[in-house]
Amino acid sequence: MSEKHFSRKSRSDGEQSRERLLMAAMRLFAEQGFARTSTREIALAAGVNVAAISYYFGDKAGLYKAALTDLIPPPEHNIQQFDQPHFTLRQAMEGFFTQMLAPLAEGEFAVLCTRLWMREIVEPTGVWFREIEEGIKPEHMALVRVLARYLGIEPNDEVHRLAYSVAALGVQLILVRDVINSFTPQLLSPADAIDQWTTRLSDYAEAIVLAEQKKLREGKS
Repeated sequence: MSEKHFSRKSRSDGEQSRERLLMAAMRLFAEQGFARTSTREIALAAGVNVAAISYYFGDKAGLYKAALTDLIPPPEHNIQQFDQPHFTLRQAMEGFFTQMLAPLAEGEFAVLCTRLWMREIVEPTGVWFREIEEGIKPEHMALVRVLARYLGIEPNDEVHRLAYSVAALGVQLILVRDVINSFTPQLLSPADAIDQWTTRLSDYAEAIVLAEQKKLREGKS
């Protein structure tokens, strides 16, 4: 799962209205949940007519789905950053964490996205389960293929377990950002903090994969 870079280039009035609706909806849905947030409340917060919601998104459910998914690149975009036949293991791990941690560079916007998705997980409307199938699953299966390739084996349960473990390194950083800011804010404050995390998580992931590779070789000897 992943929230991504938000485009802030110059937009037309219509695009700006749609963007304001999305941002207002993200804040209110994250704070109050889908059921307790009204379209009138969102329109008021966005400074647009409530009819704009129907015009741009169809209805409240359409706006909610857009708030969760509009800014997420398609899975194939993320996958191509780490699943390339010519990549070394190191390049694959760096590509994986680069795309996974990219949203963190968006600061408070990334925090808002995370809170919105956490609300959806706790109070599911169905969008989360579609994201699992359409977004998370393809990326997971791509990571499994990558790891199996470097281990020299066919994908199996152990490779899936390894893929979940590698991904968990990045998920942990995304989900406990508030904890890190409370205990060790210096780990997120430098301008190159995300680059540093990408490098270190790639180190850890590479070590895990190489340890698994060694274990497999020793088991065969």
